[in-house]
Amino acid sequence: MKQEQAWYLLPDEAHIETPSLIFYEERLKANINLLKSMIDCVERLRPHVKTYKCREITRLLISAGIKKFKCATIAEAEMLAMDKAPDVLLAYQPVAENINRFFKLKSKYPDTVFSCLVDHLKIAEQLSAMAIEEQTEVDVYIDLNVGMNRTGILPEQAFALIESLQRFISLKVKGLHAYDGHIHDGAIEVRKEKSAVVIKQLSDLREKLEAYLGNDINIVAGGTPTFPIYASQTDFECSPGTFILWDKGYQDAYAEQPFYPAALVASRVVSLPDDGWICTDLGHKAVAAEKELKNRVFFINAPFLEVQSQSEEHLVLRNNTPETYLPGDMLYGLPYHVCPTVALHEKAICLKVDQSLEYWEVISRKRKISI
Repeated sequence: MKQEQAWYLLPDEAHIETPSLIFYEERLKANINLLKSMIDCVERLRPHVKTYKCREITRLLISAGIKKFKCATIAEAEMLAMDKAPDVLLAYQPVAENINRFFKLKSKYPDTVFSCLVDHLKIAEQLSAMAIEEQTEVDVYIDLNVGMNRTGILPEQAFALIESLQRFISLKVKGLHAYDGHIHDGAIEVRKEKSAVVIKQLSDLREKLEAYLGNDINIVAGGTPTFPIYASQTDFECSPGTFILWDKGYQDAYAEQPFYPAALVASRVVSLPDDGWICTDLGHKAVAAEKELKNRVFFINAPFLEVQSQSEEHLVLRNNTPETYLPGDMLYGLPYHVCPTVALHEKAICLKVDQSLEYWEVISRKRKISI
């Protein structure tokens, strides 16, 4: 990484609109290379695209040899297919109209193999009926609840569901999916201990299913916090997402994963309402606001500013240092939670490796692209 000047500074700063989302291409590429170095085979990588939501980063991942992806919405799946991502797992059980949209994806983008999650027989029946009508087949992964208590079925219930699915000749059980977002402890040893329980559950179930089905069963598991554990201790496909952009929350929590912050929010001072008080244009609409005030954004070029309040269009800060700020001064903020922050922006300004600037559309922040 270049160290000649602060990495985050943008050329022609005076003409940068704020608030804006900024991507840094050199750091994006460095994070992809670091991810690949942490696993024995690139074929085991299935990154989750919910973090970045734009085609240009998809192209960087594909050009790096990554061919499998995971997503959470139909729009994210379509975004991937627009660049002919070979293998896309919709990590969501489609229901109602989204079943129709899923089949429209399959029809419109034949160069991409789509699969989805299933955890209920009713949905399996609906998928099967639509597959027969469309004269196609559907690859499905059984979604398991391994402790997150959000979606999926308990591992001990999976065998009975898969037995029931055998009557649907249009459905093909490709594997098991398990998201372990409840394992997010700071200490890696604690995460290892908790992950060991999940690893055993998944491995035991896979062995039983392979004996029953007579074919290999794939396992897609984990997110960023447990990625290094599954990468080194299993043969599972791994689905980190935040790695590509990184954020303050994960930077503070997971020191064993030295990814580079590659996305910032640019903000400007817009008013000085009183001595030591600064108002910027970084409101709820520009940075994720689900965390407590002090854990929403960290200004890397003004680390001692203290957040006092935030509204839709404004962020008020307290300056307890001798440093002075004037209206128009630029602040570069590292979000604590980058995924929902990205979804607040229609476009990102990308600082390219050659120091030029491009606008990248955050295309799958939308609920619908064309389908």
